Amino acid sequence: MTQTADTEAPRRPAQGGSVVISVDAMGGDSGPVAVIAGMAQSAEKNPDIRFVVHGPEAELSKLIARKRGLAERCEIRDAQGVVTMNDKPGQVIRNAQGTSMLSAVESVRNGEASIAVSCGNTGALMALSMIRLRKLPGVNRPAIACLWPSRNAQGFNVMLDCGADIRADAPDLLQYALMGAAYARNGLDLARPRVGLLNVGTEEHKGRAELRQAHELIQAAQETGNFEYVGFVEGGDLPSNRADVIVTDGFTGNVALKTGEGTAKLVGDFLKEAFANSLMSKFAALLALTSLKRLQKRIDPRRVNGGVFLGLNGMVVKSHGSADATGVSAAIKLAFQLAQSGFQDRLAARVAEAAANVEEARAINISSTDEVAS
Repeated sequence: MTQTADTEAPRRPAQGGSVVISVDAMGGDSGPVAVIAGMAQSAEKNPDIRFVVHGPEAELSKLIARKRGLAERCEIRDAQGVVTMNDKPGQVIRNAQGTSMLSAVESVRNGEASIAVSCGNTGALMALSMIRLRKLPGVNRPAIACLWPSRNAQGFNVMLDCGADIRADAPDLLQYALMGAAYARNGLDLARPRVGLLNVGTEEHKGRAELRQAHELIQAAQETGNFEYVGFVEGGDLPSNRADVIVTDGFTGNVALKTGEGTAKLVGDFLKEAFANSLMSKFAALLALTSLKRLQKRIDPRRVNGGVFLGLNGMVVKSHGSADATGVSAAIKLAFQLAQSGFQDRLAARVAEAAANVEEARAINISSTDEVAS
């Protein structure tokens, strides 16, 4: 184990002050080079961040040493094993010992770090996180919450689930609404977030039976959950200012997320092609350079990188596997903000308060299913 210049070992910080982040350096398509570069960017911008870094010690020591001032803020945990993008969750669970991903999650479980960040295999990371951190009492299915660029004053909407579980019944969607509202209050500083339920139309009679039931459950829970329910929303409302939190199942959410990211990249490529088309176009691009840079920053998926695992007894941020240094830095920034705000404790309290309502809703759902079957 490599010791830092500071003899005090990283630990779980109190609210505010220094935050220790556990980083899986070996996850992702670009390997540890991009991860360490992203850590260096974050460290340069924020003096209150420290890291526990997981991966092969010899390789990480060399990379970290090349970044000025980073070594003094890192502790390396030697982990020779790597979880690849092609590994199946079941296979990873059986062979997780000694991997950088498991080591990163264990640092959160042991209280050495407030939150973990990984660019690795999403299914494997969720499986390991659920096994080692466990679900919060009252949570049936954890969810991945992502930030979506929008016309809201805060610049983003929260969408969940973005791929943790392709299934979600009505009580699950109610729980997503409660957790998403808690995330919006702490991550986006919204006192009373507006929550919408994604559907094929805004009319109350549209959608599957579980969506219509979830509509009623979420509407009934808005006062105790301290949020405003705006009803059904459509795909076009994802980037709008109609809602702050958009609730859906993991299959739909993941498809929407990947479609949005692909569209943003396509628009960026089209703009580059248009302004490089002729000499006059290049001159126009030069005149509009400041505005174009501002637009590029707003639609750049790397700058809103990071899905938060909600519903676990510990915080984990999943960065895109293809993230470069900018993307990794964005995920670390999100992790820092959540850890410093004390989000996990507040979420646990909110879930505990709502557990009774969710269980009652689940009992009603089972009863309704039995009546239909009979």
